This record gives sequence, C-alpha cells and structure tokens, in this order.
Amino acid sequence: MKRRCAILHWLRCKFYVFVVSLLVVLVYRNISLDNSIYIEPYGVKQRSLKPQPLNGINCTAIYELEPVEIGKSLEIRRKNIVEVDDKSIVSFTADCKNYIEKRGYNEIFVTDEECSFPVAYSLVVHKNSAMVERILRAIYTPQNIYCIHYDQKSSKDFIAAMKNLEKCFPNVFIASKIESVHYAHITRLNADLNCLSDLLNSEVKWKYAINLCGQDFPLKSNYELVAELKKLNGANMLESSRPSELKRQRFQFQYELKDVSYEYHKMPVKTSNAKDPPPYDIEMFVGSAYFVLTQDFVTYIMNNQLAKDFLQWSADTYSPDEHFWATMARVPGVPGELQRSEPDVSDIKSRTRLVKWKYLEIRLYPQCTGAHRRSVCIYGAAELRWLLEDGHWFANKFDPKVDPVIIKCLEEKLEEKQRQQCLKRVS
Repeated sequence: MKRRCAILHWLRCKFYVFVVSLLVVLVYRNISLDNSIYIEPYGVKQRSLKPQPLNGINCTAIYELEPVEIGKSLEIRRKNIVEVDDKSIVSFTADCKNYIEKRGYNEIFVTDEECSFPVAYSLVVHKNSAMVERILRAIYTPQNIYCIHYDQKSSKDFIAAMKNLEKCFPNVFIASKIESVHYAHITRLNADLNCLSDLLNSEVKWKYAINLCGQDFPLKSNYELVAELKKLNGANMLESSRPSELKRQRFQFQYELKDVSYEYHKMPVKTSNAKDPPPYDIEMFVGSAYFVLTQDFVTYIMNNQLAKDFLQWSADTYSPDEHFWATMARVPGVPGELQRSEPDVSDIKSRTRLVKWKYLEIRLYPQCTGAHRRSVCIYGAAELRWLLEDGHWFANKFDPKVDPVIIKCLEEKLEEKQRQQCLKRVS
C-alpha cells in the first residue's frame, strides 16, 4: 500500500512539473511573439505574408536625422526581427503575374538614355532569397540583364526561389555553370567568370558589367548610375593598388583548400611551397573582388591567352579575386586600361563599393550606427543620408536582421529619385 501511494505521489509530482513547464513555455512563446517583427519585402501592396511593421517609419525624417524617427528605428532593432524565409519566397514568386504586380516591377520608370545604355549584373549569392529579391528589385530595369549564380551548397528552397526569379523575367537567368564556392578560393572568382561568360553570350548589348553579392545594395538609381557610367568614357572602375609585403604572401606561396574548424568549414591554407613568378612578368596589383568593367574588357579576359594563363596561375593563391581584376586592369593594352604609372586606386577613390571598416571609422568615415561583423559595418538607419550623399554607387554590408529600416528607406528613396528623374525627362 505504501509503495502504491509513493508511486501515485511521484506521478502527481511529475504531472505538476509537466503542467508548470508547459505554462512557462506558452508564456515565453507569447512574449516572444509579441516581441517579434516580421519583415516583408517593401512595396508589397497586399498583405501576402505577415504584418509589415515598417509602414510607420517616415524615411524622409530618417534622412533628415530627426531624433524621434531614429528612435523608432532603434526600437524596431530591439525586437526579434524575423525575415521572410526561403520557402515563403518560393511561394510568393510561384505566380509570376501576381508577384510582379505586388512588387511593382511593371511600374518601373526608365528613360530613353537608360534604354540605350543597358547594364549587366553578376549576382553571386548563396542564402537569404528575400534579400536577393530586394537587391534585384532595387537594380531592376527591363533593358538590363541579370545573371544569378547560387552556390551548389545552397538550400533547396533558396535554389527554388532563384529559379522562380529566372522564370518570372526574360532578362534574369541562372548561370549555366554552378560552382561550390569556398571563401578566399578560386571558386569565388570562377562564379563571377561563369556569369560574365554567359552575359557575353546574351543578346543584350550591355555597356558595363557590375558584380554584387547578397549583402550589397545600390546607392544610386539606375538613371544616376547610367549617368556615372557614361562619365567613365570606356574606362573600368575598380580598386587597384600596389601590394604590401603581407599581401604579397597571398600569391608568393601555394595555398591548398582544407577543412577548418570555424565558420567557413573549408578555405585555402598556406603551404611552404613557393610559387613561380606570374606569367609574362605581369606586375601584381591588389584590390577588391568587386568591379565595374566594360564589355570589351570582359571579352579580352575571356579570350586572351595572357588572361587565361594568369587565371590558371592564380588558382592556388589566396583570394585570387582580390588580385586578378586589380592586376588585369593594369596590363598594358587592355581595353579601358589603367596605366601602371597611375597612383593606387583605393576603395575610397573607386566608387564601385563602399565598405566601412571599423579601424578606419572616425578617421575616414562617420561611426557605424548598426553593428560590426568581422570589422565591417552593417549599416544602420542613421547612416541613410551619408550613404546617399557619399558618392559611391553600391555599399556593403546590409542585414535586415540588424537594421531593416535602412534597407526599406534606401528602397524608398531610390525609387522616388528614379521616378522624379524620369518625370523630369518627360516634362
């Protein structure tokens, strides 16, 4: 009898613990839901996914740095920010007609000047299809052409979302050859080269090619960008500087792709094997993976033996995309040549990409108002005016989970400028 009572008491206690635990979970879940903000693509005219919390933000007030509005953006950042997942983007883009109408692709204004100056884009992306779609919407015009290179390692839903984008637009396509991209490895450079090769084979007679990644965003409307590209007068725009001794080690030794214990999983690791000098006694320069290149220059890269040999030589170096373009742009006689005697072109002088490094803040840039990741600023809403007035054409990095307001306001301001500039040309 005593044993039976003890068992009943034990079961009763277990039941009470279970009930209390369940109540704690439910309360926590309700608090978490109350503290969550669901981010929908800006510009969706009908609620297709979850409530959009950013409609109360006045982007003109953000631009003017009004304290109350900046305070609202900071309040949003304190919440649990939940962005649309890949599966939802697959569903959202499945019906192309509905998707195009909801995102306003059929309402994009373009001028005759833009129509006669098409631009090609290489988008090398691997995750967060919602952000990729927002980048595409921000740079999209019907006369331009867009190549998307996803990663072989990307999720099935992400790949499906990218294929839906291809299906919905005649001028958006997936690269014909897909790499398994690894950080600082030749595969990253190959991904862009695969897109550039496909872009050359397209029917669109584009003037310049620009490459972007999944955390970039434009700072110019397409109208403004075309005006800036015309000023280049056939020159390329990219970083190209003489390497420090530390940077030289990236191509003076062979590197092997190896498993690593941190976030990249695999990356090139330096060996003790010294490399032969570059072919044709090419003088080495370093820069960025990102570029603005003329079609003639891209044609040269794809067909010239010197370029092919230099690419092969670069295959076992560290981060070859950061010296391949910078060096090839200085080769005598290349289309849009940047002469070797010219001074270094830093990321400040090149307008292709604005990146705010933590160790250069205050001295070269205003302080980051978002967050830092690997010493790079993820922009916050208070930097909207500075970003739009700095003069660069694109910027990196943006993350809606850090600050969704800055992305929403850039979208809104760029669309507003594009509309105003087009209406001026018509009137």
